[in-house]
Amino acid sequence: MTSISGRGCTHGFGVGFLLAASVADILNVGNSDQSVWPTALVLLAGLAAVLWPTRGRPAWLTPQLRTAVPALLSALYTAGALLTGRAILFGPGETVTLLCLLFIAVRHCPPRWAVACGLLDLVALLATPVRYSHTLNGSTGGETLAFMVVGLALAGLTGGLAAYLRSLDYRRVVAVTDTRREERLAIAADLHDFVAHHVTGILVQTQVARMMATTRPDDLDPVLAGIERAATEALASMRRTVGVLRDTGEDTDRRPVGDLSGIAGLTEGFASPIQKVTLHHDPAVPDDLPHELQAAAFRVVQEALTNVRRHAADAAEITVQVRYDTGRLSVSVTDDGRGGTQLPAAAHGGGFGLVGLKERVTAVGGEMHAGPRPRGGWEVRTVFPVDRR
Repeated sequence: MTSISGRGCTHGFGVGFLLAASVADILNVGNSDQSVWPTALVLLAGLAAVLWPTRGRPAWLTPQLRTAVPALLSALYTAGALLTGRAILFGPGETVTLLCLLFIAVRHCPPRWAVACGLLDLVALLATPVRYSHTLNGSTGGETLAFMVVGLALAGLTGGLAAYLRSLDYRRVVAVTDTRREERLAIAADLHDFVAHHVTGILVQTQVARMMATTRPDDLDPVLAGIERAATEALASMRRTVGVLRDTGEDTDRRPVGDLSGIAGLTEGFASPIQKVTLHHDPAVPDDLPHELQAAAFRVVQEALTNVRRHAADAAEITVQVRYDTGRLSVSVTDDGRGGTQLPAAAHGGGFGLVGLKERVTAVGGEMHAGPRPRGGWEVRTVFPVDRR
């Protein structure tokens, strides 16, 4: 609350100073028996461009229009003074306004317009002393040059600050874009790893149920129960993903789903009447491994089993091994399939599973190998370094 109040006070002080300086310009010109309307017009245009509230600003009032028009009016005022030969006073109000417009041009205008509008504001600022002296020589020429040097220094500081803040804005946009991209990739990985796994299981078990309907109808109940369980898990996975997408602001656990204890459930749910899954879980595996490492190991098994369903439906023996030795966790999934599958072409996947899996494994410092076995079948093997600290 203190920070907000302080910012409001600072903004109010800046607006008050700008208005007071503009009033001083008009009074100064009026006391010199000169027409105040040209000065008032330039100041009014500049103040409107600087102080117009963002919420009430029309769409056509772009940053380039806001910064170019007042500077152009100021430059035309100076040119008129030179053509008529009349010495016209200038004051701090117009100087500060042009500096504010320079700041807006450098920070908010599109890149090409920022250069053009910034140069226009700079020229208008440096030309204001000439409006009074009409020359750079003689007794008043030195004062004019001094004013121009001071104006150039102030313009340099203002433009430099605006450019620095613009670079921070750009970095912020890049950071937000990268974060959103990472979130989309994470959501895509969740959809692939969980929903695709369950739906593929539903498809395979449905095919098994159709075959058993004519040959072994009395054994259908376990298969139908597996289909029901896989459908329920798929809906739960979709619900979690939709919850992340909706981002209701509630405190939810965003950690990766799955751990080493869940691998047993994967293997039990994968087993079917025509396929046998054997799990070898080393009792020496610690229970307090980092959750990200456990989730990566879980995804390795999940993706490997999903690929067996997709590409090696003829596999009869699938072996899952989880071992721990001297600070290294090893997870492997092997099968004896020959590549036979009865799934439709649309269910084979797009080939992104292993790529995404390798990225996930590498992210936690692990190594992965996936390829055919010498005696037939396929193997997915990963090794994760374990830091117990």
